[in-house]
Amino acid sequence: MPSYSGVWTLQAQMQAEAAGNWPKPPVGLFSWGKNNYGQLGLGNVVYRSSPVQVGALTTWSQIAGGNQFTIATKTDGTLWSWGYNGYGTLGLGNTVYRSSPVQVGLLTTWYEVAAGNSFTVAVKTNGTLWGWGRNSFGNLSLGDTVSRSSPVQVGALTTWYGVAAGANFAIAIKTDGTMWSWGKNNNGQLGLGDVVYRSSPVQVGALTTWYKVASGGYFNVAIKTDGTLWSWGQNNAGQLGLGDVVLRSSPVQVGALTTWYQLAAGNGHTIATKTDGTLWGWGVNNDGELGLNDVANRSSPVQVGALTTWYQTAGAADHTFATKTDGTLWSWGENNTGKLGLGDVVNRSSPVQIGALTTWLTLPKMPMSNFSLSIRKL
Repeated sequence: MPSYSGVWTLQAQMQAEAAGNWPKPPVGLFSWGKNNYGQLGLGNVVYRSSPVQVGALTTWSQIAGGNQFTIATKTDGTLWSWGYNGYGTLGLGNTVYRSSPVQVGLLTTWYEVAAGNSFTVAVKTNGTLWGWGRNSFGNLSLGDTVSRSSPVQVGALTTWYGVAAGANFAIAIKTDGTMWSWGKNNNGQLGLGDVVYRSSPVQVGALTTWYKVASGGYFNVAIKTDGTLWSWGQNNAGQLGLGDVVLRSSPVQVGALTTWYQLAAGNGHTIATKTDGTLWGWGVNNDGELGLNDVANRSSPVQVGALTTWYQTAGAADHTFATKTDGTLWSWGENNTGKLGLGDVVNRSSPVQIGALTTWLTLPKMPMSNFSLSIRKL
């Protein structure tokens, strides 16, 4: 792989990623918003209303925000955590809160992470699945309801690929394109056609074409390899995008389009992009988290503005942020703890740019979070 050089642009990164040869530049991790348990990783519990760099390290790779805690990987494959640790959520073998990043074990094989209410699920580079933290509803997929304070392997399979976590449940995709779920199921969020809780992975249907999945508080949205969009689970505010408020316990297709590209879910809302770069939102909108310049819920996808330059999205508890192809970062929704990163605590119902930088890279999975995280090029 060639070393990084030249002028960086997000467009160049996207092209290089598609070709499989992106030379990653030095990056920093930034956080802002609520910090009552040290979830910002800044060594204290002071709230921030603008992005602040977490330490001086330049090798962060992937991040996930849970309910008042953070999990992250570095480019060397190590795993780090900080914030709330009441159920052993941080995977450090204890229940002591941390306000700065602490390495989880010594392994260098962590690949992808997802954080829920007070638990974490993760995949290693060898395709194994791991879980730790709160397990009251079987959300660790270990066949019981006993919480764990250190990572524990789920079964012996080596074919796990992508993971997502909601309030107290998780969804995973295997390398064969099948989808599996476990944990709490009071709203049919496991997609298994019922509301029975599961403490071990159960396959969702028989399809082998699942590509991406995002979990909200008690619902899921997913994209298949053909670009179609599907949803299931809680639907009291139209968060499934199906034009009604009827709960679904099995995946249902949202419209007939085959151009969905990237998606994220908050506690009760969904934000997604299409292949044409447009941005769409639906579901809960009490605090303007859909970006539609009002606070009316939507039960079907509605386009956010008219721009065709949106790239990546992140949905949090009741706020949203997204990057554009020019590397700028934007936010909107609830802002009582400064989690929009705009230097104040004023709610926004339309996208507002955070600062003037054009070097923002990676957004987290954080459907249950009241704070924000992002990685940018330094």
